Amino acid sequence: MFFQFKDKFPHLIQHWDAYIGMHKRIEVPARTVLLHEGDISKRSFIVEKGCLRVWFNNNGKDTTFQFFFEGEGLASLESFRKNIPGMFTIETIEPCILYVLEKKDYETIMVSLNKEVDFLNEMINVLFERQLHYMKQFLSFIRDTPQQRYLNLLTEKPQIIQRVPQHYIASYLGITTVHLSRIKSRLLKEKHI
Repeated sequence: MFFQFKDKFPHLIQHWDAYIGMHKRIEVPARTVLLHEGDISKRSFIVEKGCLRVWFNNNGKDTTFQFFFEGEGLASLESFRKNIPGMFTIETIEPCILYVLEKKDYETIMVSLNKEVDFLNEMINVLFERQLHYMKQFLSFIRDTPQQRYLNLLTEKPQIIQRVPQHYIASYLGITTVHLSRIKSRLLKEKHI
């Protein structure tokens, strides 16, 4: 996550080498679980290359609720910060290059930057954006039809449609793969896509 702040805070340039050095660069194959639901998170991730998904077990059914791509950071935040079991699984979809930050290094960085008000405000903005995403997604499930959710996805996040397998997209939309195929066929006939 700290990479996205580097250009915004040039006055911290003397710290970046140390902060970046705390991130371990790893390469992992597709379908690698980085955190299992119920485990306590000890690491956060920044995606250099690839795609990850976040999902949970819903009565034996795998339910995807978010995707992450290049330049995005993720962790099971509640678990990472509070040392409680994580509510979801983090898994790679594609082969990935990731930067991993161990919790102890995260805490060192935060102690070092706790007086940098602009940096902390930017961190809060990033968290606020993530919260806003979840709120929009929740409202969409209440308000929109599955077809409208798919159209929203086409418009707002086309990289998901281009890079993510259909069964994960269906899970993300809260429908079956058969229902997703029907929606796509209907839209194709109507020339929406």
